[in-house]
Amino acid sequence: MAAPMSWRRLVYSVYSPAITGVFTRISDRLFRARDRRGGSSVLLLAPLLAEADPAPRHVSRPAGSAGAQGTDGLCGHFQWIAEHVPAFRVPGTRIHILTSPDQFYQTMKARIKTARRRVVMASLYLGTGQLEQELVDCMEEALRRSQENADAPDLKVSILLDYTRGSRGQTNSRTMLLPLLQRFVSQMRVSLYHTPDLRGLLRLLVPQRFNETIGVQHIKVYLFDDSIIISGANLSDSYFTNRQDRYVLLENCSEVADFFSDLVEAVGDVSLQLQPDDSVTMLEGMVHPYNGNRQDFSAAARKRIMEVVNTAQVRQQLLKEDSEDDGMSEGEEDTWVFPLVQMRPLGIRVDEQVTQRLLTDAGPDSTVFLTSGYFNLTRAYMRLVLGAGANYRILTASPEVNGFFGAKGLAGAIPAAYTHIARQFYSQVCRLGQQERVQLHEYQRSQWTFHAKGLWYYLQGQDRPCLTLIGSPNFGYRSVHRDLEAQIAIVTENEELQSQLQEEQEVLYERSSEVSGSTFERPDRHVKLWVKLVTPLIKNFF
Repeated sequence: MAAPMSWRRLVYSVYSPAITGVFTRISDRLFRARDRRGGSSVLLLAPLLAEADPAPRHVSRPAGSAGAQGTDGLCGHFQWIAEHVPAFRVPGTRIHILTSPDQFYQTMKARIKTARRRVVMASLYLGTGQLEQELVDCMEEALRRSQENADAPDLKVSILLDYTRGSRGQTNSRTMLLPLLQRFVSQMRVSLYHTPDLRGLLRLLVPQRFNETIGVQHIKVYLFDDSIIISGANLSDSYFTNRQDRYVLLENCSEVADFFSDLVEAVGDVSLQLQPDDSVTMLEGMVHPYNGNRQDFSAAARKRIMEVVNTAQVRQQLLKEDSEDDGMSEGEEDTWVFPLVQMRPLGIRVDEQVTQRLLTDAGPDSTVFLTSGYFNLTRAYMRLVLGAGANYRILTASPEVNGFFGAKGLAGAIPAAYTHIARQFYSQVCRLGQQERVQLHEYQRSQWTFHAKGLWYYLQGQDRPCLTLIGSPNFGYRSVHRDLEAQIAIVTENEELQSQLQEEQEVLYERSSEVSGSTFERPDRHVKLWVKLVTPLIKNFF
């Protein structure tokens, strides 16, 4: 365990020297006046705050990669991804971009009702409102039908959520699912992942509202038989109504569905298992995430999860070699799907490595449209964006559509903190004279919030994107260092799918305005000094 860390050491490790003096002068007064009932638990976060953001992993650029066009060029341009992860080849006609929260919600309800073999859902949490209850009712209907119908007796429902977020409050995700678990014991599984970093005094003292900041299960996968939705959206009412996200439906893609089913099962196996009496237990022989040894848990979890990734990668490579040996035609299979997993607390860094390579390889005259609801690029990603040759159009939430806008306490400062981060980034762009190459946009939409994340990659000379990243990562510190994340890279030569991706990107950006120096001079963009002081804390934990 890391040695205790003083406030001054904590400040020097997180803040710039320019504000360290100010902070240390006011800190003594601040802590003398702190709540004496339990003291400050923030000191316990010091070992996590002090983590360094490593330099980008150096990856050589393949000769002739910039501007690759045509079938052979496109496949060759991105074939290196298969060195890291399984490569699934599917017809582009089976991939559909969903565009609205309601379409996402209605699709899930319809697919659950008609599922015959499996429903697998991974999310941060399940909300407790009427819309969420309707989802649960759809599961109940499907399970009841499977018991009554001899044609579909083996329907299994597996739910993976985060323990801290799913257990918050008296009415929570667990209480929403308990009736199903009690009624369909043999067909229902609810797994609650608990980060190994929340343990000991830290677990006892961090308030329930903030314990999820240490690390969570953040994967968003919704699977129905052989079809699957990959998204960044949670199972909560705002994500079904007025919180804009991204969603892609892969229809009848059994190999991709099998992979994600196995991945969710593996994470579930190293998670706490919800019991019908609302207690939780670990599977026999598995190290406990916060009572057991930290290193032993991470090693066991990494082994279990990487078995899924490595087995699928070998299987797909063998299938590819067999099809080449048999002279089989690839026909309409014009699209590659690469699953990317990031679980840094468990030592898994696949998504980080692939994303860095993509940003590194983005050559002159290529364009990358990158979006995140929370603009908080890691230092490694930021260096790659500022040092690359590609054009970048970065879309983030304006303060008013930030999900924390209007929240109470420290959370209410988050939109202003992201404004401060955006201003610092924009100032760097201007200092480097790159305003034309790197542009920042803000999403604006009355009565909506913005949660979309991912990127669209346009190769040189192409007017439609040939690659997209879509899933749960935000490109920020938490996504890379703290949480369990998963997304897919879709590489496609299918013109219809490329057009869908182009339309998705354009519709999102049409609701945005470009950021300029005058944006940050507006009175509503004024950031208070105390918010600037806590911004490094927010960057690491929100």
